[in-house]
Formats: sequence, C-alpha cells, structure tokens
Amino acid sequence: MNRAARKAAIRAQGAEKPSAPLHDAAPKADSYQNFEARLGLGTDNQSGSATYGFNPITRSRQQLEYMYRGSWIVGQAVDCVAEDMTRAGIDITSDIAPDDIDAVQTGFERHGVWQALNDTIKWSRLYGGGLAVILIEGQKLNTPLRLESIGKGQFKGLYSLDRWCVQPAYGKPVSEFGPDMGKPSEYRITVDAPALGGQNVHHSRIIRMDGIPLPYWQRQSEQGWGMSVIERLYDRLVAFDSTTQGAAQLVFKAHLRTMKVEKLREILASGGAVEAALIKQMEMIRRFQSIEGLTLIDGADDFETHSYTFSGLSDVLLQFAQQLSGALQIPLVRLFGQSPAGLNATGESDIRTYYDLISQQQESKLRAGVELLVNIIYRSDVGGDTPDDLSFTFNPLWQMSEMDKATIAANITAAVVAAEGSGLVSRPAALKELRQSADVTGVWSNVTDEEITEAENEPPPLPEMPLAPLGAESNKEGAGEVLP
Repeated sequence: MNRAARKAAIRAQGAEKPSAPLHDAAPKADSYQNFEARLGLGTDNQSGSATYGFNPITRSRQQLEYMYRGSWIVGQAVDCVAEDMTRAGIDITSDIAPDDIDAVQTGFERHGVWQALNDTIKWSRLYGGGLAVILIEGQKLNTPLRLESIGKGQFKGLYSLDRWCVQPAYGKPVSEFGPDMGKPSEYRITVDAPALGGQNVHHSRIIRMDGIPLPYWQRQSEQGWGMSVIERLYDRLVAFDSTTQGAAQLVFKAHLRTMKVEKLREILASGGAVEAALIKQMEMIRRFQSIEGLTLIDGADDFETHSYTFSGLSDVLLQFAQQLSGALQIPLVRLFGQSPAGLNATGESDIRTYYDLISQQQESKLRAGVELLVNIIYRSDVGGDTPDDLSFTFNPLWQMSEMDKATIAANITAAVVAAEGSGLVSRPAALKELRQSADVTGVWSNVTDEEITEAENEPPPLPEMPLAPLGAESNKEGAGEVLP
C-alpha cells in the first residue's frame, strides 16, 4: 500500500468513529461553584462582585510625607527595618594586622556610613527608592569609579538622596553583563536637592536601594523605582486607625444620661423665659450631679442613665494590629512594643524569625554596597591595595545571655585544650582559636599577639624516652652478674 492509500485509510477510520456529544463532557472549573445555591466565585453573589482597586499612593510624595509625620505606625513601619539592618555593624575577618581592621571599622563610624545607609533604606521604604552617593574627593561624579585610583584620605562619606531628588537617565541603560544591566547608567540630581544640584552621577558611584520590587511595566510607571511599603498596607492602616479613633470617641459616650421632659416641643417652640428656665434647670443638674449630689426634677419628668460596655473592642484592635504586623513582617513586640499574650508566650520565636528576615535583607540589599565601601575605606584610611582575604559578616542582632556565653566559652575552651593536648593543633593555633572565640563569648579576648609569638618561638618538646622493663639488663658490662 502506497503512502496516499495509507492516508486515505486513516481518514476513513477517523470518519467512522463517532465524536462524543458535547453535553456528555463534564464541566471543568478551577474553583468550587454551585449556581443553584449561588456559592463560589462567578455565581452572581456578593463575593463574585469583589475586586481589587488601584491606589498608587507611592506616586503621592506629599501624602506619604504626611503619613510618615502624622502616624507613628507608618514611622515604625519605615524606620524599624532600616535601623535594624544597620545598627549592629559588621565583623571584618582577615589576616591583616588588627590595627588595620580597627581603622576600617572606625572609618565606617567616622564618616557616618551607617547613618547614611540607614537614611537611604528609610527613604527607599517610604518613597519606593533612594540612593547614596559615594563621595571621593578629587574625582568627578560623572566618571566611572576606579578603586585603584583612590588615595589615602580621599573618601569623604556618603550623601543620601530619595527618589524625588534624582532623575534616572533611562535613555542610557547599562549594557554590560552584571547585576546593574538594564538599570540607568547615570542619575541626574535635581536642582532643588540640598546639595550637588544639577550634577550627573555615574551608576558605579551610587548605592541604590529600592522599596518593594515591581514587575517591569509597573516599574516603568514609577520611573524605574520600586513601591512604597505603605501602599500594600494602606487599607489595613486605615482600618486600624479608624477602629482606634472610634474606640477613643466611645469613651465620651460610655455614660449617657437621658431626661424626659413633659411638653418639651412646646417649651422649645415658645422660647423666651420658658426655654431659659429649662436650660437653667439642665445646667443645675449638670453642675451638681455627682456621686454625693442630688438630681432635682419635676414630678412629671423622667431621668435615666445608660452605660456602654467595651467588651470585644480589644480583640478587634488586636486583630487589626496583627494584620499590620503580618503585612510588614515585623512582630508585634517590635512594631507596637507590645508584650506577647498567652500562656508561656515570650515572643522569642517571633523575634528570631524577624532577625532572620533582617539577615536576609542585609545579604540581598546591603552586601554588595558594604563590600564596596570596605574596599574604599581600606584604601582611604589604611592605604594600599585591598588584601584578597579581606571579607566581612554582618553582626547578628540576637544577643546571647550571660549564661549562654559562659556555657559556650567552657565548651570551646575544653575542645581547644583537648585538641592541643592530643597534638592535633599547635599551641599558637590553640591560642588563636581561643582569642577568636572572644567575638562570641567575650572570654579570652586578652590573649595578646606577643603571647602568640612567644608560643611560636618556643622549642618543640623533647620526645619522651620509653622506660626499660623491670629486671632488664641495664648495660652490657653488668651482664651475667648475680645481684646479692
């Protein structure tokens, strides 16, 4: 059978096979739906009409500033993460001299680097973006940064700017492969900025921070920046503040007093002396009514009191507070300064989880910028090329108790002593390990370089001579002699 005949046979077989009726096909859906009971999305009920609106308050600089100044919750939402990311500093590790490491650490403090980074992170969280300009004396801002050209004393700190003080040059994106690819190659500082107005800054001379990252087209609508952290929680923030303010106003209505006055409408309609007498009576009641006072009313009048209970309000406020805490990923004990409730609740697990989040933010957003600053400060404050082994780690925010430090110090000391005693490590190495553990435990920090050098210069211990067994011959001359 040739190819044409085979194709004709296949078409014939397909034509003979009846197709399944459309009504036999089972309907398929991605969610539960019951049209008879109007349950589920798309079944003509109130839930099916729900949608999400667009409230881009990130573009409203003035409104964000009013919220930051007028709402302590917004202030905490913006400041907490920025302060926690920069307050513990870094631990520099290298084989260079300790004085050089101290010089780099001091350079961060002396040039106000941590405070500038703190401000940059704050404005990026509030406005959706910000940057810090690296100030190198004698170098033009619009030229690429060359580390090898930085001389001693040239680094002058950082200059923090928010997104509204700079204009990214998106017509000239970075084309080189790397983490900056596609980002603006330079930024123009606006003329109304506090300093450096009208100048162009090369992208290699800035440390850029974005708020919440956005998809490409939404990022384009924000001039390439991210989104403010306030935008996502705006509705929850309004709900919390409305509930709090409503509860505060209920205090004024916690004790309501009602007085029924016979023919009140006629008295108010007639006015004059009759209305003045009624007002005088009400004023006398308000003035003298107290725990010990008396309330004088007409026999035809009726006086009642109504008390308002606040049961349930605390639970409602707590629920809104928890929603804000979840939206910001900041625990209640840090955001509101509120102690955790419940049996055996300490909040320790919440704080540990939050600190893990801060550590992740440091690694993803601060690592590259701080590494660049370490190299710059070393060249400026110490001088010379940066050592290849110069590295750092962010100091942990979680601090151990004195009992935990003592336990760890005892365990480390016992392990080092055992390793040195068994010959696995030398005495100088053991001293170095003990001194290095001082960063965690605070013990053995007084081991000096002189003691380590002295241990290195000590002669190796003499090998131990094996003892002769009892009854063995001591020498050849005495062989064969019988002791009395």
